[in-house]
Amino acid sequence: MKTKPTKILPILSTLLLLSLGLNPSALSRAQDADVKTDKQSAKQQEKEQREKGNQDRESERAYQKARKLVEKGEWEEALKAFDQAIEKGGSRADGALYWKAYSQRKLNQQAEALTTLAELKKSFPESRWLADANSLEAEIRQASGQPVNPDNQSDEDLKLMAINSLMQTDPVKALPMLQRLLEGNQSPRIKEKALFVLSQSGSDKAKDIVGNFARGKANPELQLKSLEYLALFGGPESRKVLADVYASSDDRKIRKAILNFYMIGGDRDRLLAAAKSEKDADLRGEAINQLGVMGAREALVEMYQTEPEMKVKKRIIEALFVGGDADKMIELAQNEKDPELRRSAIEKLGLMGSPKTGETLVKMYAGEKEKGIRKKVIESLFLQGNAKAIVQIYRSETDPELKKKAVEQLSIMNSAEGTELFEEILKK
Repeated sequence: MKTKPTKILPILSTLLLLSLGLNPSALSRAQDADVKTDKQSAKQQEKEQREKGNQDRESERAYQKARKLVEKGEWEEALKAFDQAIEKGGSRADGALYWKAYSQRKLNQQAEALTTLAELKKSFPESRWLADANSLEAEIRQASGQPVNPDNQSDEDLKLMAINSLMQTDPVKALPMLQRLLEGNQSPRIKEKALFVLSQSGSDKAKDIVGNFARGKANPELQLKSLEYLALFGGPESRKVLADVYASSDDRKIRKAILNFYMIGGDRDRLLAAAKSEKDADLRGEAINQLGVMGAREALVEMYQTEPEMKVKKRIIEALFVGGDADKMIELAQNEKDPELRRSAIEKLGLMGSPKTGETLVKMYAGEKEKGIRKKVIESLFLQGNAKAIVQIYRSETDPELKKKAVEQLSIMNSAEGTELFEEILKK
């Protein structure tokens, strides 16, 4: 009988190692050590990624808190808050340094502001806040140490009102003025208003200016506002700018915002394209969610039928729920083969709360054999506030575990039907 090749290979491998003067056992131990090292390295990388994610979230919260203080003109508190944001690091550190300098300028701390701006330039030489930083530095140096009025918002408002009026009568003169406002060291509120005025204009020049800011000419906050205005007031050309920025940007926050702007602008086709082909799972899920907000039920149902990934199917169920597609949710709750997806659909039925969904849940319970699904139906009836149906289940159920589940849900519903049932139980 011939020996099978699969049995010969290990023998040959051992002989080969011995002929080379190597100890197969020692080599195996070395390989095991390498595998262990690789696993430890992978765990360390995972830990570092998790810590970085936590740091970014903490930095974002601190930054947003500080920005709100800027909008209120609470400069001393804003200064402290930006120091906290800078200390936490993360992707907002460069923006926090700029706004720290801005707050110092408002507090007439000119020398300190220049020091902060120098730190920004040194630590973040590629930052998109550098143009704003240069403008702020120029203004501080031009003041030559003279006190700066911390509250000149009324003057800026008057200037913007005049330019807004000029846009209606002589837009050729108004456009360069608005552009200077945007590129200068005005307050964020004034810059946003300037963008708003430009976005209302029908001129090609105004559209180009807003488009340039949308493509990232300025800091990320103005970019987001420009993208939003393009979605609100623009036509096909503006939507194309959104698509171009989405395709070229590596900033997830910008791309996620654009998906929301697609929804605002009614751009279902581009949302659907992102939902089907986006490589980033979070962004893909966001596109699916926005389709649900738009009520794109047919597109979502079609995607569900062909989608192989469990996580994505769950997002589609959530989007169908957001879109109020009770019929499809009932169908999935009754017929979906995957237990986890089916439970998800049943839960959403409970949250939808219509009489039709309540009746469906009761019928499903009566015809269902799997205990886990029956428990989920009881939970969904609880979410629906349908105490009457849960009492009905308790009275007809013979399984002690399911009867207990029904009582547990009724005990936290504070319903008349539940109280009546508890009185009956206590009398027995």
